[in-house]
Amino acid sequence: MHRSRVYAILLDTPEAEAAHAAAFWSAALGVPAQPVPSEPQFTVLHDAMPGLVTAIQAIDDAPRFHLDIETDDVEAEIARLIALGATQISQWLECHVLRAPGGHLLCVLPVHSNPDAFQTHAKTWP
Repeated sequence: MHRSRVYAILLDTPEAEAAHAAAFWSAALGVPAQPVPSEPQFTVLHDAMPGLVTAIQAIDDAPRFHLDIETDDVEAEIARLIALGATQISQWLECHVLRAPGGHLLCVLPVHSNPDAFQTHAKTWP
């Protein structure tokens, strides 16, 4: 058995437009935008969606949204999602990128949230 939950929603934005997108979404949602110094491609929109990390991610591609799923067993979660119809397309550091049926991207990564949040909100899978 393993556990997983949606950890984050990311607004993937072409790099040249990321700062403007962060300013727009910050104002539109009434939340502060804060760049992540250790990971400059990310700007977090604090408390935009309580319980989820919401961030702008500067990318070298077309704009889109994607979900991050955190899990206590990355390989088991990837296998579960592939059995449901996803395909694995790449890996970046500890983030495994999958494409869901319908074309949407999602990332599977080890637990990043605090242990209490993960314990409270994660679903258990056989």
